[in-house]
Amino acid sequence: MGRIAGVTAAETRERLLRAAAEVFAQRGYDGTRVADIAATAKVSNGALYAHFGSKADLLVAALRAHGPRLLADLLAADPSRSITDLLVVVGRRLPRRRDASGYLIVEALVAARRDEDVAGPMRDYVGERADWLAGLVHVAQRDGELDPALPPGALAHFCLLLAMGSALIPPSLHAVDDEEWHALLTRIVTALAPDTTAQRGAPE
Repeated sequence: MGRIAGVTAAETRERLLRAAAEVFAQRGYDGTRVADIAATAKVSNGALYAHFGSKADLLVAALRAHGPRLLADLLAADPSRSITDLLVVVGRRLPRRRDASGYLIVEALVAARRDEDVAGPMRDYVGERADWLAGLVHVAQRDGELDPALPPGALAHFCLLLAMGSALIPPSLHAVDDEEWHALLTRIVTALAPDTTAQRGAPE
């Protein structure tokens, strides 16, 4: 299983990332061997190491390529949609059954606790996600959707805690009523909005 004839290096890399996402989600980081991923991708171990220096690098690269990205996809589909609306839409899906990408983030987080080789790249990954979310908060504050006094970094961290924590508690462990969950999300987003009452009551 060397390099497949007619397949480019970019295609081989993508084949490996898809295989890694699938195998890590099914077997976990500790239960996965590099050979398992290479076999699933139908390439040699040597071909894998030509693209990735270690199993840890491959795990985080797979997470970047095939991890949860619902908010980014919704934003790309409708860039004019309000950030607060997007947060509610994504939040409503958090308690639902996880797909493979949801299990992949769980495996990566667990591995990061045990293995410093994973922890380093995962710190970079989580930091990138937090910075991206903080940027969305800045946009929402600029557009008057969110209170400008809110610290963007803290709100981004809160969103990450919800999203990543939801992957650890699937409906099979604890289910929540959809409408009650939606009502809570709406209440939270409303509380994050600018205080227009205070603005109207300000002295002339």
